[in-house]
Amino acid sequence: MDRKEILGDVDRVVIKVGTSSVTMGGSGVSSAFLDSVAEQVKRLKDDGKDVFIVTSGAVGLGMRAMNISPNPNDIPIRQAAASVGQSILMQTWNESFAKHGLLAAQILITMDAYSDRESALNLNNTIDALLRNKVVPIFNENDAISIKQIGPAFGDNDTLSAAIASRTDSDLLIILSDVDGLYDKNPKLHPDAKIIHTVSDITAGVVKMAGDPTTNVGVGGMKTKIKAASMCKDAGCRLVIASSEIPDIIHKVVSGEETGTIFTADSQISKKRRWLKSAHAYGSIVIDEGALNAVRNHRSLLPVGVIGVEGRFDKGEVVNIIFDGTVVAKGAPVYNSEEISKIMGLHSGKIAEVLGRRPRKDVITSDNIAVL
Repeated sequence: MDRKEILGDVDRVVIKVGTSSVTMGGSGVSSAFLDSVAEQVKRLKDDGKDVFIVTSGAVGLGMRAMNISPNPNDIPIRQAAASVGQSILMQTWNESFAKHGLLAAQILITMDAYSDRESALNLNNTIDALLRNKVVPIFNENDAISIKQIGPAFGDNDTLSAAIASRTDSDLLIILSDVDGLYDKNPKLHPDAKIIHTVSDITAGVVKMAGDPTTNVGVGGMKTKIKAASMCKDAGCRLVIASSEIPDIIHKVVSGEETGTIFTADSQISKKRRWLKSAHAYGSIVIDEGALNAVRNHRSLLPVGVIGVEGRFDKGEVVNIIFDGTVVAKGAPVYNSEEISKIMGLHSGKIAEVLGRRPRKDVITSDNIAVL
């Protein structure tokens, strides 16, 4: 199947713009590049497509404005820089979109907020209202108040853009970067590296090809893009990694030109299970082998199969489900951590006796479990 056929039904697009693209290698925001993105978005919207932007760059821009040097360990300074840089970033985005008669809206989000089911549903309502009024939503992580979003273990907008693509049931995520796509080895170190134009399955070999970040400004690398591709595959969303230096790159990708690397998507799971897989876990439930078999066969988790509880969490909050030290699934339990600690290992008929009320027989119902 050629690229035009793969992308022939795209109606909703997420565009992730990395820090290196926002600045185009300069010391501040590249107004020319943002103008180009806005012009291409206008064309997509004129064609009847919904468009979302996920933008990076706030921390780096804030540091430059404050005339301070990056220090990954100085979280308060980086959070302050994010606060300064975000206003600079959004001002330029607004100016660029205004030149093409478009209005942009800022949505700052944290993983904790995304992991809250009610907040995630409210996000849908906000997005729908913006789209009805022809506004372009621009997302960024709320680095000014969240430590986790800045640390290297989570803080990348590749993951955020995939979460937004999944949340919005988008058809295509375009990640604009300082590289042309996925190579068989790092092209900045190996001149004979070859680009991989199409990835239909994210195998161990594909993961091995992913390198470390290529710039000292952004925090994402090819590994985070592979993770994003995996999240998109669950959502039935295609992902393209392409170079922001190619003129008219967004239009070329959506038109089906063979540029960059495309990750195809031929599977899709429910929106709730996609949310469960990507949400932050508040604690863990450890299970035995019998419960493992039940979970993998899409059955509910019963208290008799629970052998341990880690952390404190309320009912409905996402938890990891662990077998033999490995996270095998994620779920939202109907009991809190204290209650599960009291009933674990028991047959369901004993729950009322222990908790003193009419119980639910399941710790986590099958529709609230996502197998990893």
